[in-house]
Amino acid sequence: MIFVTGTAGFIGFHVAKRLLERGDDVVGIDNLNDYYDPALKHARLEMLRKFARFEFVLADVGDRAAIAELFARKKPERVVHLAAQAGVRYSLTNPHAYTESNITGFLNILEGCRHHGVAHLAYASSSSVYGANTRQPFSEQDNVDHPVSLYAATKKANELMAHTYAHLFGVASTGLRFFTVYGPWGRPDMALFRFTKGILAGEPIPVFNEGKMIRDFTYIDDIVEGVIRVLDRRAEPDSDWNGADPNPARSSAPYRIFNIGNNRPVLLLDFITALERALGKKAQLDLLPMQPGDVVSTQADVSALEEAAGFRPSTTIDEGIARFVAWYKDYFQVSETT
Repeated sequence: MIFVTGTAGFIGFHVAKRLLERGDDVVGIDNLNDYYDPALKHARLEMLRKFARFEFVLADVGDRAAIAELFARKKPERVVHLAAQAGVRYSLTNPHAYTESNITGFLNILEGCRHHGVAHLAYASSSSVYGANTRQPFSEQDNVDHPVSLYAATKKANELMAHTYAHLFGVASTGLRFFTVYGPWGRPDMALFRFTKGILAGEPIPVFNEGKMIRDFTYIDDIVEGVIRVLDRRAEPDSDWNGADPNPARSSAPYRIFNIGNNRPVLLLDFITALERALGKKAQLDLLPMQPGDVVSTQADVSALEEAAGFRPSTTIDEGIARFVAWYKDYFQVSETT
């Protein structure tokens, strides 16, 4: 049986659905907070509840007692930890939400794994950990000691905490640095969702750094495939790891770090052009300066993931955006004449 935290969220929903479709028993955990409209979260959950092997538990990963009780009662074999307070810009004004969910919450998950013999923990890190790095593509071998947002700092902290538990207690864990995930059932606060809503409404869409940003947009199905392949391959100690020349993505403990990105970065303005094609409607651009906590460019080196899991993301921007637009129009009942 597998725990999936954040199961009412964008990535958690898709991961849980794929696991259920292949026949796994899944316990989904979420606090259904109102960071964005909970109606979307409830709609995702309704789809998961159609599976007989799915059980939902309303709980906050930051609630130590609730998470400890759940681990003791259910004793999962593996855990996919995707619950977190998301959003770079939200962390500028609501910092405590990030320490409570991303730090305390992750500690509670690690403690559950430690005390109940969980075979493998796969957890969400983020491309944001690369922070002020400018050498690209970003490699797991790179130093990530210069985060530019609190959100990024909490994700870096998660990686450090996971290594500590792998070293001290043998908790096998794999961290996955996601690169700008998009697709159907996505978060309303993310660019593709906001852009689609604005273009269809004939309203100007906010485009930061005047669109001169590059992102390694990664389609949700590719993310899910990577997560599940990694989950099925328990992190093992690296016998060749050398403390005098330490590889930051491996360890003498059962610990691994992987990038999951499309490895085909796209200029934000070109991303908007692809969305215009899918919608058949031009966007009105409100060109704005760079925002605090943001970075100009992200690009993933995914060679380590390909070597370990035999997989690299492949969905093109045009394919992924078209699928998102089809879902958006269906979910919000947007007519073709809109």
